[in-house]
Amino acid sequence: MAWFILARVGFIAAVAYSAHQLRPLGSDLSSLLFGTAIGALIVVFEMRLRDTSVTHLLGALLGGAIGLGLARTIGAALYWANLGSGRVEFLHSVVLLTLPYLGMVIGGRRGEWLDPARLVSLFRAAGPQRRYRILDTSVIIDGRVADICETGFLDGTLVIPQFVLKELQIVADSSDSARRNRGRRGLDILQKIQKMSGVDVMISDVDFPDVREVDLKLIELARSLQGRIVTNDFNLNKVAQLRGVEVLNINELANALKPVVLPGEMMNVFVLKEGKEYNQGVAYLDDGTMVVVDNARRLIGKTVDIVVTSVLQTTAGKMIFGRLLDAAGPAQTVQPVQPVQAASLGS
Repeated sequence: MAWFILARVGFIAAVAYSAHQLRPLGSDLSSLLFGTAIGALIVVFEMRLRDTSVTHLLGALLGGAIGLGLARTIGAALYWANLGSGRVEFLHSVVLLTLPYLGMVIGGRRGEWLDPARLVSLFRAAGPQRRYRILDTSVIIDGRVADICETGFLDGTLVIPQFVLKELQIVADSSDSARRNRGRRGLDILQKIQKMSGVDVMISDVDFPDVREVDLKLIELARSLQGRIVTNDFNLNKVAQLRGVEVLNINELANALKPVVLPGEMMNVFVLKEGKEYNQGVAYLDDGTMVVVDNARRLIGKTVDIVVTSVLQTTAGKMIFGRLLDAAGPAQTVQPVQPVQAASLGS
């Protein structure tokens, strides 16, 4: 790191010395200060470019060169215009400045097309388009995505952005033991997915330096790849949908796979704790679904038979309400069902 600082200081000194010798502003002192300021601005610009990917830099350079060539071509085509007119000279200046600028901006934004894999795909025969599934930090730490990949339900190429890996590493290096364990679990999940046969995993170097939030970077990456974000973050889900990006929500999939329970069915549950309302008991199914049982406060710590009275669907999942079997009426009116085991996705 020290040689970087020395190189920058040496560059600024060289530019300042050159300005001092050539005297672009006339006096020695003003030229020296001018050269120092120019060198410092160039160094600041270089530091801002450190986080920009090579493909975007090449795209900006290529776009700027094409824009400059078009501007020179248009200028040569207007040879018949009166070059002594101020309006014609201004038009030449605007064209010469505008086209290279537009070329640099557009080329920098579309620089991912200079990726070798993208370039090769342009010359291949038309075939099925690759489908990208971009993983976010929360779904990697959650871990259920590995089970889904193993079953083969998640198709396409799994894209793991470098900024997500960086965020995982920060969590894994946290001083808090809980966060550190979650980060290390996420890295273990990624290693497990990479070792699976038949699962295509791609590490993406594409970054968006102008965007600070990781969630917004995921949305921009999904737009550029025309892929879908795989997450279990409720807020990211809503923001992505508002911006026109498709999302695969693991929690929604887990809720969809939970067993269908109808009023009147009998269940066998373990009353775990007291409910919010008076005399209620709370139990949980194997898949994490909450079961609220009336008049079961006295039966905390026991396994009881209940009859389902109603099912409530919320954004967080399903809630089942029931009452004790002996308070439900004649037993012959109840249709018994077998207890349902947990889905592979977990809670």
